[in-house]
This record gives sequence, C-alpha cells and structure tokens, in this order.
Amino acid sequence: MEVKIDSSWKAHLADEFEKPYFLELADFVKNEYANEPVYPALGNIFRAFDLCPFEKVKVVILGQDPYHGTNQANGLCFAVNEDVTIPPSLQNIFKEIASDIGASSTNKKTDLHDEKSRGDLSRWARQGVLLLNATLTVRAHIAGSHQKRGWEEFTDAVVKELSKNREHLVFMLWGNYAKQKGAHIDRERHLVLEASHPSPFSAYNGFFGCRHFSKANDYLIEHGQKPIDWS
Repeated sequence: MEVKIDSSWKAHLADEFEKPYFLELADFVKNEYANEPVYPALGNIFRAFDLCPFEKVKVVILGQDPYHGTNQANGLCFAVNEDVTIPPSLQNIFKEIASDIGASSTNKKTDLHDEKSRGDLSRWARQGVLLLNATLTVRAHIAGSHQKRGWEEFTDAVVKELSKNREHLVFMLWGNYAKQKGAHIDRERHLVLEASHPSPFSAYNGFFGCRHFSKANDYLIEHGQKPIDWS
C-alpha cells in the first residue's frame, strides 16, 4: 500500500507496509479518522519520520501515545503544537535539561514569541532526534484508544531497523512502556539510557538527575558526531 512517509524511511520499511497487521492497522486508522476526532492531524501521523530522515537519526526518544487533548498532538512524542500550554511531562523534560546542561529551555528565536511556542520540538527533530511514540494515533480524549491495533509492532520494526542498520545511536527510554522497546536494541552498537517517565507521577523516581542529555551529547562527540542543541 502507499504510505506517505519520508523516502529514506520508506526504503527501510517498505516490507512492513505490506504485512497483514499493517494493512489491518491502516484500515482501522482510516476508519477512525473518517468517523471520530483523532490526533494528531492526519498529515502529521508520520511527522517524526519526515523531520528526521533515517540516515540523519542520532538520538531516539520513545514516548507512548500522542496527547489526546484538543489540538495538542503534533506527531512528535512529548511535543505539542505551538500556542498550546506545555504539558507537565514536557515541563519536567525542560527542567532536567536546565539542571543537566545549564541550557535555557528558550532561545533567542523563541524569546521573541509566545512562551508556548517552545513546546513544538521540531528544532530537535531537525537535528537528528527521532521523537517516536510507540502508538502514532489516538482517539480524542481517550488515552490508549489505538493501542494493540498494530502500531506497537510497526514501531518495534522501526527500532529494530535502526539498531541493525545504524551505529552509535542514543536511545532514551523513559518509563516501563518505553523500556520494553529496549529488547530490540543492540547495546554493543548503541547507547541505551533508561530512567523513569518524566510524568509528575514518576519524575522524582529517577528521571530528575538522570542527566541523559549531557550523556547523549558526550557519546555523540566521542563518536565524531555533532551534539544536539537541547535549548
């Protein structure tokens, strides 16, 4: 079937799009968008891949579901559309970045705009951060509503493909749901960083103080790559 996704990813995942589970998933998602409010917007389902081509990936951050609130989800895990209030988990990510590397969660560009514009995170994606949710769609206001429909199998394939065909990537796995993806990663080829989820319910159980952002940049520099500007 024809899937609108960046050509580099299409080349690596072409076989996946023809498997029975994905064909069933595609039918389910198509029907959901036709009959229910679903997030993110239809054109943003594969936005994480479009902003971060396969060969450009340096860091993979794994989330669970898109936000299910009105106009929040934008196709990048933990990110929200501009002019949307920054959710608590993303606020905690920014706090950890500030504590870890001393970087402000704003920069010169976003200082000139509304504070909320910094929640988009496309600036990270364009530097090589794949912001990947395990499930890429969700029905409005019903958390987890598109789980166990096939998205998890698809994103498992994404992680396996990266692990097998790239070297020296950094995988950030926050929370038990994300850590399950770690089973598909070759830890001799890549750096895997694990911590609790940045949600307010768990951030103080190991996310705060994990220093994943400086560790990721140190690893990238060690292997001859440009570090990520997390500001």
